[in-house]
Amino acid sequence: MFLYLSVPFVSQIYMILLLQHDENYTWLAPYGYAIVLIGFLFFLFRLFESFYANSYNKPLFRHYFVYKKLSKNQLSILKNEFSFYNSLSDKHKRQFQHRVATFIYEKKFIGRENLQISDRIKVLIAGIGCMLSFGRKNYGYGLIEYILVYPKEFYSNVNKAFHKGEFNPKGRALVLSWKDFEEGYNISNDNRNLGIHEFMHAMQLEAKQSRDNDSSRFTKQFQNILQQLTKKEVKFKLEKSRYFRAYAFTNEYEFMAVLAEYFIESPKDFKTHFPKIYGYTNNLLNFSFLGY
Repeated sequence: MFLYLSVPFVSQIYMILLLQHDENYTWLAPYGYAIVLIGFLFFLFRLFESFYANSYNKPLFRHYFVYKKLSKNQLSILKNEFSFYNSLSDKHKRQFQHRVATFIYEKKFIGRENLQISDRIKVLIAGIGCMLSFGRKNYGYGLIEYILVYPKEFYSNVNKAFHKGEFNPKGRALVLSWKDFEEGYNISNDNRNLGIHEFMHAMQLEAKQSRDNDSSRFTKQFQNILQQLTKKEVKFKLEKSRYFRAYAFTNEYEFMAVLAEYFIESPKDFKTHFPKIYGYTNNLLNFSFLGY
């Protein structure tokens, strides 16, 4: 049987046993009490953090520390080519830099078919991933270890077909066609963005497998979106308007990935057509930036 002991309880037991063992160690008592107090305060903080996330549909803190920096060349690419970054406040710019730098440091970028991985490829791919997760506390895409980049469409052994992109959880890999990624990135008003689409798949699976506050909040809002789709009036409007492209209705995961594309690229239009679904998507991503 597995028995869970809290940090304060374990610390207290350790202190009592230590003092009983030898009275010469009584000078350690203040330190023991300090450990117990710190553990108890940490427990209260996590309890409040959970309460806050459940009550307000957003994390209490998105960051505890912001310290990682990009190289001069990487920062120059971000400033010159990433409009989302340039629209952020100075505080959010520092956070965004930290996230992009962390992503680049943690992931292994691998070029396929003689494609050379440049700083530009790293920054733009990391930037799209960090943009999508910018409102979340969990921004690192823990299920992704490798970023495989092909020059163009590639043959996938998963389903024996050519793909523009895919997320392979077993291989812990996000696989992208650079041609199609760049096209989706450059055309920002057609609601088609390969990077956003594939990163959303990774985000969905990570939230499904995790039990932390951010993942629970994500799952809750996702269920709210699915419940909207069961309503007759919503289904009728979706069919009549044909607002979302047909591929969105392949399954619930493709629907969420397409929804993310529309949300990022045309938020005002999305909100006008389907305000409730937009609201749940906003809560899911906690996107309180730039008028979203």
